[in-house]
Amino acid sequence: MATVVVVDDETMNADALAFMLSAVGLTVRTAADGEAGLRLIAESHPDLVITDFMMPVMTGLELAQKLQSEVDTAAIPVILLTAAQADIGRRHPHLFDAVFEKPCLPSEILAAVSRLLEDSH
Repeated sequence: MATVVVVDDETMNADALAFMLSAVGLTVRTAADGEAGLRLIAESHPDLVITDFMMPVMTGLELAQKLQSEVDTAAIPVILLTAAQADIGRRHPHLFDAVFEKPCLPSEILAAVSRLLEDSH
């Protein structure tokens, strides 16, 4: 069973995403900011990370940069799910494997998650 870490400071968003991903059989862990996300990623070794952009402590861009810079986490696919910074994410295709602008269709997110998990295994 694949594990996904969701990093979002909006609890309702993180919980909704976790519910949706759990419903298709994935194990989901959540964190409220990039720094907490890094700790969770280090301990849970997820197969995929979904992050928001604007968060306290560390942005989603900073989180993706940190993941990319570490040998242990560089291969983990990262999805950016953001309300306003999708253009910034699209300008960094080396950091984000998919970029979605809120609101978006759950089916689109699930399709990207499925594709990225298949590609990484």
